[in-house]
Amino acid sequence: MIVVLDTNVVLPALNQRHPYADILRAWYARQLIWAISTDILLEYQEVVTRQSGSERWQMLGRLLDLAAIHGGNVKRVSPSYFFRTISADRDDDKFADCAISANADWIVTSDRHFDPLIGSGFRPQPIAPEALIVTVLGRPA
Repeated sequence: MIVVLDTNVVLPALNQRHPYADILRAWYARQLIWAISTDILLEYQEVVTRQSGSERWQMLGRLLDLAAIHGGNVKRVSPSYFFRTISADRDDDKFADCAISANADWIVTSDRHFDPLIGSGFRPQPIAPEALIVTVLGRPA
């Protein structure tokens, strides 16, 4: 299963005690393939550095690099087309563009801006982190 993780999921998931950490645990266990683009990495870098410090970002960046090289559970994509699917916040388009280009199953987010994609009949679909954890990964709530 291929997922794109919104920044509002990644940041709390970095805390081992946060419920969203189950998503990264599933990724470590190779239950998920994490799709990323350069634009997404730049946003992760900006937000993680600002909120958790540069050391935390460096750790995450190295982990993603190693996983891409050795783990096979990172899918780097370079969207060549910008679909403009998220009209409520154009900054969120980078996640939708990556997910479409990667043929992802899910955009994992708690952001309501992705709601117009729900039930569109197209992949990817947005899913709340809690729903992914319980219904897709089969972990207890």
